[in-house]
Amino acid sequence: MGETRFRWPLRIRFSDTDASGRIHYTATLRHFEAAEFEFMRHIGAPYQDIERGGISFPRVHIECDYLAAMTYDDEVEIEVSVDKIGERSYTLAFEVFKQERPAARGKIVIAAMDRQAGRSCPLPERLVRLLQPYLKGAQTCAN
Repeated sequence: MGETRFRWPLRIRFSDTDASGRIHYTATLRHFEAAEFEFMRHIGAPYQDIERGGISFPRVHIECDYLAAMTYDDEVEIEVSVDKIGERSYTLAFEVFKQERPAARGKIVIAAMDRQAGRSCPLPERLVRLLQPYLKGAQTCAN
């Protein structure tokens, strides 16, 4: 099963940078989130639609490695893929490319939570089906 990839282009804004002129670490995480929302729309599962069923999706783990400098006005692309799909959470992988070279990579673990009970719950089956084509390899696991 070949994995499908999603890429979202953007330009680094001046407000994304810190005093050194490079991207501030929090800006990369905001860009991950924006790419995540575009990815979810792309696969036909915008959070807004899923959350109508009483499920929220808190982020329970975030990591990011910075591999190359990103500065104001750089054009980059963020590639989003699915690293893992568990029973109650899934992990999205992000890779930022600047001129087709890796500039950053990270992961976000997203849990399904029953809003009324305030506890984790199984991922909706429809969401799992929509995520699977973007899964790296075949790493479906219990989680």
